[in-house]
Amino acid sequence: MVVHSAAERVLAGLDPEQRSAVTAPAGPVCILAGAGTGKTRAVTSRIAHRALTGDISARHVLAVTFTARAAAEMRARLSALGVGGVQARTFHAAALRQVRYFAPRLLEGRAMPELLDSKVRVVTLAAAKVGLRADRAAARDLAGEIEWAKSSLVEPGEYVVAAAKALRETPYEPAKVADVFAAYERLKRGNGVIDFEDMLRAAVWGIEEHADVAEQVRGQYRHLVVDEYQDVNPLQQRLLDAWLGGRDDLTVVGDASQTIYSFTGATSSYLVDFPRRYRGATVVRLVRDYRSTPQVVGLANAVIAQARGAEARLRLELHGQRPPGPEPDLRIFTDEPAEANAVAARCRALIDGGTPAREIAVLFRTNAQSEAYEKALTEAAVPYVVQGAERFFERPEVRQAMIALRAATRSIPGETPLPAAVVEGLAAVGWAPDTPPAGGAARERWEALAALVQLAEEYAATPEVVPIGEAVAIERPVTLGDFNEELARRAAQQHVPTVEGVTLASLHSAKGLEWDAVFLVGLAEGTLPTTYAKTPEQVEEERRLLYVGITRAREWLWLSYAAARSPGGRARRPSRFLPQLDRSGGGERAGAGAARRTERRRAQVVSCRICGATLLAGADRKLGRCPTCPSDLDEELYERLCEWRQRVAGAQKVPAYVVFTDATLTALAERKPGRTEELIAIAGIGPRKLGLYGDTVLALVAGAAVDEVCPQKSFEI
Repeated sequence: MVVHSAAERVLAGLDPEQRSAVTAPAGPVCILAGAGTGKTRAVTSRIAHRALTGDISARHVLAVTFTARAAAEMRARLSALGVGGVQARTFHAAALRQVRYFAPRLLEGRAMPELLDSKVRVVTLAAAKVGLRADRAAARDLAGEIEWAKSSLVEPGEYVVAAAKALRETPYEPAKVADVFAAYERLKRGNGVIDFEDMLRAAVWGIEEHADVAEQVRGQYRHLVVDEYQDVNPLQQRLLDAWLGGRDDLTVVGDASQTIYSFTGATSSYLVDFPRRYRGATVVRLVRDYRSTPQVVGLANAVIAQARGAEARLRLELHGQRPPGPEPDLRIFTDEPAEANAVAARCRALIDGGTPAREIAVLFRTNAQSEAYEKALTEAAVPYVVQGAERFFERPEVRQAMIALRAATRSIPGETPLPAAVVEGLAAVGWAPDTPPAGGAARERWEALAALVQLAEEYAATPEVVPIGEAVAIERPVTLGDFNEELARRAAQQHVPTVEGVTLASLHSAKGLEWDAVFLVGLAEGTLPTTYAKTPEQVEEERRLLYVGITRAREWLWLSYAAARSPGGRARRPSRFLPQLDRSGGGERAGAGAARRTERRRAQVVSCRICGATLLAGADRKLGRCPTCPSDLDEELYERLCEWRQRVAGAQKVPAYVVFTDATLTALAERKPGRTEELIAIAGIGPRKLGLYGDTVLALVAGAAVDEVCPQKSFEI
């Protein structure tokens, strides 16, 4: 009776879909769980309910996930539900535990090899063995390729063909990478060490090749649970199959629309194919989103609805369960500094309005984008923390570049234009403007140093004003020495330690996290999707990245892009994934008519007079400002305009809005036009209304009383 009441309490508060997942019969169960739908609650409740009803023993459950944080959360929730003894671990932790336990038996008394914390040092040595000089960034990229190959069950001799099939962007010629891979394996064996993939392989080998080990492992773990199943790679699936040994008491949880790690070898194919592999499997879809407002959920649905490919077959249309909130802000800025400054100002306003800094995040596609936001937040006195990466000026490549630029002041002539001097100085650390690497850590390094060149271009655009006498001054071009001082100042400002602050993070590192307010920035073609997304599959993964970013927001969401990277730079287009910012003409065929419509749209672009963002909503364009920017309404003028409108509407026997809408009156009282040109610039005042009311409105704005411009008599049209 006590057990039954405890099991009933587990079911209390679950929605119908969650309850279906929890009470599904033993056997293969696939829980397709959208963002914010309570997947952790569902899967832990399933384990607890089965244990409390006596269907299973908790000590026979192995639940695996991908982060220690997620595993700890599982254990905490199970404990709160009154169930202890479940092994909730990452794949690596579970494999390490088993390999260590069986090592005396498998290694016949030999000591277990030491586990490498990082491949980079051994990869650097392996590269040297085959005639490559790999710096730290190149070594990290080589290590990533080796990790992908081993996770994909690819051997050194198979690498070239496998990389070609997978369209890998390799840091060196594939044959050279294969040589480094082979040398790396030889060095490991010679030094008696193993890496994390070796450990997973050892766990697989122990079970597949030793019947006694298999019997003991499978006797211990009879019920398997896998979280984030869309992120499993072939090696992890091989280990899962070894644990199962042909049995089917398996519960998997995943969301194909959040598959964003395929570059590491992860594949959603196992999730997509689960119902075919396990005939008769129970499939449950969790679609009630408890995290985000319906407005945020609606945008997420709109973005992922355009998805194509295998993952799209399992996409879920989410239904927001929270009360309505603000519409997502969609903003366009002239350049990236303007975008960053506007984001910082809005963060400051949110914090001043009571939103904790820790509940705000700025998310971008690559870590190299963080510098502009670190600078803008610093100048706005907004504390911040960088998630999953070092602060810009703490990155090794940036520190090395600053040393090189200081040294360059002794060899580069002082009259050399600053941007050219910086490019020349960075040559000492191997950077060149026209040779960006294909991707990975080397590309991140290149982008970080390119950001220094961009800073130099911006800094050079503001010459120093030098006084030479009373009321006399000259402009002095900034030098490399001046720029070095500016970099040192910025570094000092941004190195101030913070206990709590706005989170700066890449979209990849934001996976699994959530905030009250989220800024998704830099949403331009070439950045999201990145220029390196060449195949349809790669483009779709970029779309899913944006989807993941959108679904991190609980209530307030900002999406923006800069029309140019720097002031006066080459124009860019918004990300193709943003339907609200689509300027393509809704899929119409190209031609003279479409060109005229495109030109008309371009002529109607209005910028916020306060923050500079492009205004998209009609009411915002009338006001000339974003709804979140401060109003400077002249209340007395607004009252006179309302009284005048009432008299005119009464005389014409029409509703007041036919004369002017409330939004137009508000715009007039805020912007206070003094000339006809300024009046026409207000959306909603066309030639007809200008002819009817233009002079009268200008007189009212100038201070005239209503009785002076509109006596109590009939108003003739």
